Amino acid sequence: MRDTIRVAIHAPDAVTRAGLVSSLKSDRRVVEVPVDEPHEADVMVAAIDTVDAGALDLLPTLCDRPEARFVLVVGRQWLANVSTAVDRGVRAVLWRDSFTPQAFIRTLLTVASGGGSFPPALQGTLLEQVQWTHREVLTPRGLNASGVTPREVDVLRLVADGQELSEIARKLSYSERTVKYILYGLMKRMQLRNRAHAVSYAIRSGII
Repeated sequence: MRDTIRVAIHAPDAVTRAGLVSSLKSDRRVVEVPVDEPHEADVMVAAIDTVDAGALDLLPTLCDRPEARFVLVVGRQWLANVSTAVDRGVRAVLWRDSFTPQAFIRTLLTVASGGGSFPPALQGTLLEQVQWTHREVLTPRGLNASGVTPREVDVLRLVADGQELSEIARKLSYSERTVKYILYGLMKRMQLRNRAHAVSYAIRSGII
């Protein structure tokens, strides 16, 4: 995390925007950047009255960078899928009726450092959605949260150890053709270029 956190603020009205900007001025660790220059921002702040599917569709128009991090200041209610919000880059949510400058700054610093902050009710909803995905989508297909099957993990570990395909086949009691099929299926599904890329992906994702 850089010493100064650059924050861009999108608000529907001048009063809301002025309040958020004023909160930033209470701490020298954060500084505002123009909302029309989202590439300059470490964190995007969006003040939204009601968060629904349409509101989430707005976020990519504010900043279309894949790594964009959003903090939402929500006025009335939450009607959107929490998992979808996370996919759109939402990393924290603050309710306007309990908003304080101190909590705002703390949340911005947390998000800028790679963390997140959701109200308890939304955390519970997100956990329920994760559990449902595991139970109804991943488990029936023999996948884990990373989208990788146990036998793919076994093969990746041995590839990472420098084992040849013939050695991997012997250790796992597979045919060499099966090992090639496992690796090819994984690389195609995850859009990985080669074995080295597959191993690198597995290590970065904490799979092996």
